[in-house]
Amino acid sequence: MTPIHKETAKERWSKFSLAEQMGNIGSETDRAIMWLKKNNKPYSENAVFRALELLDLTIADERWSKGRKELTRAREIICDVFLGDNEYHIPMEWIQKYFFQFALVARKGK
Repeated sequence: MTPIHKETAKERWSKFSLAEQMGNIGSETDRAIMWLKKNNKPYSENAVFRALELLDLTIADERWSKGRKELTRAREIICDVFLGDNEYHIPMEWIQKYFFQFALVARKGK
């Protein structure tokens, strides 16, 4: 999936805190799970691709360079769970819980 406004998205994304970025990624993974439960694989995959696009922007953000290992591991897990064979045997609910914590922190800071 090719981003439509790559530079605009990158500029806007760079203004968010890490908690806000991760919370937004979590929203997309939640959508992916919801669409899977409704047996709509194309919509689910689109949500996963949006989540990965946002996660790639977060990984590229130099402010989070010290946490890049965790960010790339999160990307690997999302790919494995949604697009791979779930070799790590990670339940989707774990992904929801992981990202939900960031959303809570982001909301608390508002």
